[in-house]
Amino acid sequence: MTNAISDFYDSVPVTRDFLGLSNPAAFTPVPDDWVLGVADIVNSTGEVANGRYKVVNMVGAAVISAMINAMDGKLFPYVFGGDGAGFAIPASDSEVARETLAKLRSWAQEEFGISLRAALVPVTEIRSAGRDLRVARHAPSSGVDYAMFSGGGLAWAEQQMKAGTIGVQPAEDDALPDLTGLSCRWSNSPAQNGQIVSVVIQPTDRATESDFADLAQSVVAASEGLRRAGHPVAEQGPPMKWPPPGVTLDAHVSRAGRNLKLHKMRLLFENLMIRGLFKFKIRLGSFEPVRYQRMVSENADFRKFDDGLKMTLDCDSETLARITQMLDRAKTEGKITYGLHAQTEAMMTCFVPSAMRDDHVHFVDGASGGYAQAAAEMRSK
Repeated sequence: MTNAISDFYDSVPVTRDFLGLSNPAAFTPVPDDWVLGVADIVNSTGEVANGRYKVVNMVGAAVISAMINAMDGKLFPYVFGGDGAGFAIPASDSEVARETLAKLRSWAQEEFGISLRAALVPVTEIRSAGRDLRVARHAPSSGVDYAMFSGGGLAWAEQQMKAGTIGVQPAEDDALPDLTGLSCRWSNSPAQNGQIVSVVIQPTDRATESDFADLAQSVVAASEGLRRAGHPVAEQGPPMKWPPPGVTLDAHVSRAGRNLKLHKMRLLFENLMIRGLFKFKIRLGSFEPVRYQRMVSENADFRKFDDGLKMTLDCDSETLARITQMLDRAKTEGKITYGLHAQTEAMMTCFVPSAMRDDHVHFVDGASGGYAQAAAEMRSK
């Protein structure tokens, strides 16, 4: 691990208290000699309307998976946004990031017909534009922690990317990103409290950090009154069915140039064996199915700060009404914009470097549009 990473990111405190992250003081400024990377899918709303949200989620998560593999074990902050992702790295690793993003753009177009935007921008440029980039670390379990971002830099970089002022060009060769560990083998998790609600909240220029912190604290506090704080995945983990609903998508992601049909058959066989291990709770070496499935739930990334607040909650109607009332009041005051999207199930996209360890990563979103639909509603308002 390079000193640039270990000296900074390792020094950022890790907290189990998500509510405490509503306090701006919980965030640490990213060093000036770092670079922010952003990526998102062009017309993700249209892709969702065409029933391709699982593909959208997978391509968004692929950005993180490819960067983790490219960084060869170095820890760095990243955040999953449903139809895209953001991350920060030392400038010394910017060429690695540029090559990885270029490969991802070409791969997404070739494999799925998905147009992926991507960009890199120095942190100094973000600060010159009057924004900041700060990071915190939240551990939902003892196995993993996730980065949270604040300061407006991530949102500003995404705006610049969409405007075409910054960008990474697609790779011109056939080189593929390394997506080892990326998968979507779990079935969707049905709502237990009423409905799965994806919430996207962003402050406006009229809101001070204190304004948004107060609102975020109130919204998070309301959600924590739900069973398991609105966690949308059951304690024993998400359901597993055979054949897995995402096996074709999994085959596209992991085939690495191999024949798609043959690779899909191989995955079907592997998943049948895996389902047997889970169904009959068969321990295989150091792999314990019951523990692994429980850790999948504990490690799930179902709420985050990334220049705003995003949550995918298993929510009852009373709590949803209370949260909506708070948001409507803040919107009327001109302090925020927000979007909500309700659905019956949550879905999960996973990055598993090793099933023998507890540090597997699981991104949660609504199963029928989730964050992308909530963001589209926010823009329409």
